[in-house]
Amino acid sequence: MPTVIATPSPPASGCLFVLAAPSGGGKTSLVKALLEREPGMRLSVSYTTRTPRPGEQHGIDYHFVDEAKFMALKDAGEFLEHAQVHDNWYATSSTWLAREVQAGHDVLLEIDWQGARQVRELIAGAVLIFILPPSLASLAERLHKRGQDSPEVIARRMEVAREEMRHCGEFDYVIMNQDFARAVDDLSVIVRAARLAASRQLQRHAALIAKLMHP
Repeated sequence: MPTVIATPSPPASGCLFVLAAPSGGGKTSLVKALLEREPGMRLSVSYTTRTPRPGEQHGIDYHFVDEAKFMALKDAGEFLEHAQVHDNWYATSSTWLAREVQAGHDVLLEIDWQGARQVRELIAGAVLIFILPPSLASLAERLHKRGQDSPEVIARRMEVAREEMRHCGEFDYVIMNQDFARAVDDLSVIVRAARLAASRQLQRHAALIAKLMHP
């Protein structure tokens, strides 16, 4: 695993943002809107063993691999974090992430709470954000409207969602996704505030600050 991942403070000037939400919580739509508003941010493409959904593309939505390939990559130390969700495995590439953050790029990870906990343990400067639905009823309605799962699968997803939401207190920020536009605004505010943190600004503008302090 690249040493940049294990450092206790954020390397270079790139910010790492971790976004988690229960299935149907609107995370994917929020991520898309945030990336349109913040074009310089890079979205990490996760590895997964689940089958592609209609319209999903390999290398764009996910790196779709079988379980044997996934485990081989895990054993080789390729993954920063990995977790099993809804009987499928998901993981983040440590090699890609190290390269992007080291280059000073802001990176967004769209993962679950288990992966977020692993990232927090490895990267102290990561900014963790949890998206909450306004109610369980609205979450169930979103899952039904997607039309991708059977009633039995939706019921199981709802049980998992309740467990996921119990961990929202482990995150730095919690956004209630009741009004979509407001939720996107809230996300953007968090991103910009993190970029302006004194520790990061001192690192980003070290040469200028040195001249100001020692003319």
